Amino acid sequence: MPIVEPAIRPPSEAESFLLQVTAGCSSNDCTFCGAYFGKPFRVKPVDEIERDIRDGRRLYPETRRVFLMDGDALALNNRKLLPILESLNQSFPHLSRISSYANGYNITGRSLSELEALCAQKLSLIYMGLESGSQEVLDRCRKKATAEEMIEAVRRSAQAGIKSSVIVLLGLGGRKGSEMHVRETIKALNRMQPRYLSFLSVMLIPGTPLWGEAQRGAFQELNTNELLREMRDMIAGLELEKTIFRSNHASNYLPLEGRFPQDKGKLLAMLDSALSGKISLRSEWMRGL
Repeated sequence: MPIVEPAIRPPSEAESFLLQVTAGCSSNDCTFCGAYFGKPFRVKPVDEIERDIRDGRRLYPETRRVFLMDGDALALNNRKLLPILESLNQSFPHLSRISSYANGYNITGRSLSELEALCAQKLSLIYMGLESGSQEVLDRCRKKATAEEMIEAVRRSAQAGIKSSVIVLLGLGGRKGSEMHVRETIKALNRMQPRYLSFLSVMLIPGTPLWGEAQRGAFQELNTNELLREMRDMIAGLELEKTIFRSNHASNYLPLEGRFPQDKGKLLAMLDSALSGKISLRSEWMRGL
């Protein structure tokens, strides 16, 4: 099963069968992202995808979960994507879930019935990078999906029975845009009501446009306490009804996890302890791993 490297998948999909449907990302223009350097977007040929499914069936017959790579499998319309999902269901009798990264406009461009058809074939989880609820921050980062598209995408997916795992990037507004980033992200998440929510922290990757902005002084990276303060302020403003929260990515100084609404107080207390120096944080070296 030849994979066009690098293989990018969420940490929670570590045990999943990885099926590369597209290589790269169709919106590979975000200033902070270096995941697909030198990897032009393309849809893999159907016969190649089918061969990978056959190989997967032979090698991993007990597969229960499949993740569709790379960053944009839902760029395929239903006419092309549904046969792939059907083939997966036929090939893996124990299959319980198919998941994929998703751009907001690839969801909003589908009708509710089209999304329900995907869910009926067990595509029941999408990972979406909101990054920020502030349209100004998103515009600066050249994110193609708008905040409104992503809010609508999560809500429409939920209507169709598809859960969403939403990603926020702490520090993406820089020092100048931090307050706006926090305020608008809280609003967006409260409207979305995602099933899963993850906070990551911006890490400046050499060669990316955002790294260049920082080198020129046009973007001021937040320090440890400022990132923790952003996280605390966001969590304080969240009114989520049924969301599993994690901030245990390697980019974060303080790993946290809990459920909203019941663990909100506990999360805030841990952040207050960290801000007051009562909890030790990950070192810069560990964060960079």
